[in-house]
Amino acid sequence: MSLSDKHQCREIMTKAICGKGRKFSTVTHTVTPPHNPTSILGAWIINHQYEAVAAGDGVEVIGTYDFNLLYSYDKNSQTDVAKETVSYVDLVPLSFLDPKHRASTVEVSAEATQEPSCVEASVSSGGGNVIIRVEREFIAELVAETKVRVLVCGRGHGDFEDKDFDFVDEGNFEDLDPDLLDDDL
Repeated sequence: MSLSDKHQCREIMTKAICGKGRKFSTVTHTVTPPHNPTSILGAWIINHQYEAVAAGDGVEVIGTYDFNLLYSYDKNSQTDVAKETVSYVDLVPLSFLDPKHRASTVEVSAEATQEPSCVEASVSSGGGNVIIRVEREFIAELVAETKVRVLVCGRGHGDFEDKDFDFVDEGNFEDLDPDLLDDDL
């Protein structure tokens, strides 16, 4: 008896992760406060929002966040907060991509593994601007319909072929306490 007599393959259509990727970015922004800054007292990022869209062999993460920059001016005698909204687009390349997925069924998602954070803020050499360095990181997944091949064994289950199993339950359920039963079953 040949292998093909005992086994055959079947194809199953299913949704699966057909692509994955990760991207770490360091970007520089220039903020121009209303007064010439003397020193930076603090810089932070708030209100981060983003969405993911399919883009060729990658996933685009399109988002915005707000800078809040606390600085001193007038020879460190006054303080103010400069606020600015920044838009960005990060293309996350997919390091793994199943070329046999159905493109018409693609769903993408992204997760910020490192929310945008200010790692450095300094007054520019000209004195009128503040240079802010931001780091962020995303992972992205592409889910789509794809075919999976499974091997179907045609003749029983190996060691269990010659065994008899009795799956008839003869238990008495009348004495069970219904308060102990799990409703989620």
